[in-house]
Amino acid sequence: MLSSNKKRIYKGDMRKFFVLFFTLISTLVLGQDFGAADFSLSVSDKETTVGETVVLTFSTAIPEGLHIYANAGDCEVGPKKPWFEENLKLTDCQFVGNIYDGIEPHKYKDDLFNCNVSDFADKAVFKQKLEITGKNPKVTGEFWYQMCSDARCKDFGYDFTLPKISVSGSVKPAPQVVVEPTTTEVETPIDTVDTSSTEENPESAVVPTVKQGEVDYSTYQKKSESDANGCEVKTFEGANEDDSFTYWGFFILAFLSGLLALLTPCVFPMIPMTVSFFMKDGSRAKAIRAGLIYAFSIVAIYVVIGTLVAATAGEDAAHFLSTHWLPNVFFFLIFVVFAASFFGAFELTLPSKLVNKVDKQADKGGLTGIFFMAFTIVLVSFSCTGPIVGSILVESAGGQFVKPLVGMLGYSLAFAIPFGLFAIFPNWLNNLPQSGGWLNTVKVVLGFLELAFGLKFLSVADQTYHWGILDREVYLGLWIVIFTLMGIYLLGKIKFAHDSDSKFVSVPRLIMAIATFSFVAYLIPGMVGAPLNQLAGYLPPMSTHDFDLLGTIKNPNPKESTVKYGDKLHIPHGIEGYFDYEEGMEAARQSGKPVFLDFTGHGCVNCREMEARVWSDNKVLRSLKDDYIVISLYTDDKTIRLDKDEWYYSKSSGKQITRLDKKNADIQSCFFNESSQPQYALLDNKGNLLQPTRGHNLDVDAYYKFLKKGVKVFESRSNNSGESEE
Repeated sequence: MLSSNKKRIYKGDMRKFFVLFFTLISTLVLGQDFGAADFSLSVSDKETTVGETVVLTFSTAIPEGLHIYANAGDCEVGPKKPWFEENLKLTDCQFVGNIYDGIEPHKYKDDLFNCNVSDFADKAVFKQKLEITGKNPKVTGEFWYQMCSDARCKDFGYDFTLPKISVSGSVKPAPQVVVEPTTTEVETPIDTVDTSSTEENPESAVVPTVKQGEVDYSTYQKKSESDANGCEVKTFEGANEDDSFTYWGFFILAFLSGLLALLTPCVFPMIPMTVSFFMKDGSRAKAIRAGLIYAFSIVAIYVVIGTLVAATAGEDAAHFLSTHWLPNVFFFLIFVVFAASFFGAFELTLPSKLVNKVDKQADKGGLTGIFFMAFTIVLVSFSCTGPIVGSILVESAGGQFVKPLVGMLGYSLAFAIPFGLFAIFPNWLNNLPQSGGWLNTVKVVLGFLELAFGLKFLSVADQTYHWGILDREVYLGLWIVIFTLMGIYLLGKIKFAHDSDSKFVSVPRLIMAIATFSFVAYLIPGMVGAPLNQLAGYLPPMSTHDFDLLGTIKNPNPKESTVKYGDKLHIPHGIEGYFDYEEGMEAARQSGKPVFLDFTGHGCVNCREMEARVWSDNKVLRSLKDDYIVISLYTDDKTIRLDKDEWYYSKSSGKQITRLDKKNADIQSCFFNESSQPQYALLDNKGNLLQPTRGHNLDVDAYYKFLKKGVKVFESRSNNSGESEE
């Protein structure tokens, strides 16, 4: 029997599930789009003196039916309050305190977030105090806010510039910092820094100080904004062994996706029609030549798409696509829309003018005509192949040039091969099954799969922003329902609009139904705490699972974390570690242990798979816990901002870094010239590599040898260092 506490947990999760479900349905069915509010900026005093404080006022009228969230409230995780984006630039001035409400907002208890919130309707007013520190104060940046209707919420940014202010008085000189000589530990500035206003001024990046006997771990940071020194990439003899494995695996995945696309109703009937067109005129040799050119044209078109993605989606754009809530929620909704189309709710087609225009070019004949025939089938098949191609491109987003090309090459080869083969061996056409109801069955099954895999995008946004609406058991519950309905459909107990009547269940459908129900049976134990390691990369982490009947997931009396950011970030399998690079490196120096540096992310599928299938091995886990200080650096958490005295300018990008995820990604880029996760680096406590870095590779024995080799090199260096000191 469930305890009262377990019942409360269960009811809370069900409430989150139903709120999420009906919110998404209302968004799709009833939600209307809306644009940004018309904000304006005014300043309290146009004439002032150095040292005085003025007030900036951001105000707007709010369209009917919408509201903007205010500052008042007690939510730890809730609606977004107004904020300034990190591209903020201040000259001869500094902010005093944070944004506050300029008028009294409406306050109420929010059932979704289970906390007190506040918002504005009709009119919103926000204020920010600004201290004048020089003769020519300037402020430029973006003021961001969240505006919502009853069906959806959207973030908007208001670009602003400080109005002209006339300033009198003289600038006060910064106080001089005097360092008294001493024979004990002395804090020595690395470089000359103006420390007069580091606490409040967001533009004053603080240079870290290093005590005698300590190590400067922040060499990825500029000493000042004008520092021209570049990054020193950490190297070790040898090469990363995982790249070929990753690319081959991704190529095979893309190739299988192309084979799946061939079975869709938009593509399969086109194979005999197209090949017959090549065979009706001229010799067989000419038909073979035309068919091969046709197949190569399809490959070329898709590879060009991959090239464009690689050329336009740089590292920042790819990181935005893969981690920010906006594109992830958008991709989730796109998958839901495609699923509804596959179920027969409506038909997705490209504009007929575009298709007809390309089709006219195909009628011209010759090489140009063949190429445009290939272009026509790519366009016509879009409604079925679009989500598959989109999934490959999103999967390949990582700021790399090669991966999108590999993905599109694998997909297009599988897509194009049948057209080439049937042109060479036209008699094979007689053996193809006739188009019919089975193709719609394939389409409906794809619809169920679209719904299931679309949840991954929503899960990424949920994890990176700590919304808590799609915890592990809610996610599993949705999968169990989706695949149960898919199994019932395969048995013929559910019919959709375009399904044909069938008097019996065919053997292939029965086998697929058995496989589907077997998969559901595998999922069910996960609801009570089973790890489901084979699916670890696609499920939310175990740390989000609350409905724990077996008591295997969390300690009932967890010890409060004392490490930085330990209240929001977690390391699996009970490993105690750190989430701040400098804090972890200093702990390693004091303990005399090497460092296991883990570049990871909430939305990283391969990271979860490594943790579930490699880290869980007894000998690997024992080595991580006993031999190393583990530092997990999350590169996609959007909620944790650095303290103002930790803001700095990046050597890698030159930008000012104000958030933890940006800092961790900057460390990876500067030290290792990488941007993809997972990446594992073994370091001594001075920050030097002990082995070549590793990525995603499920070879447990090789991973254990990697850890042990790192320990041996560390011990060898420590012994040599001790001998040289003597």
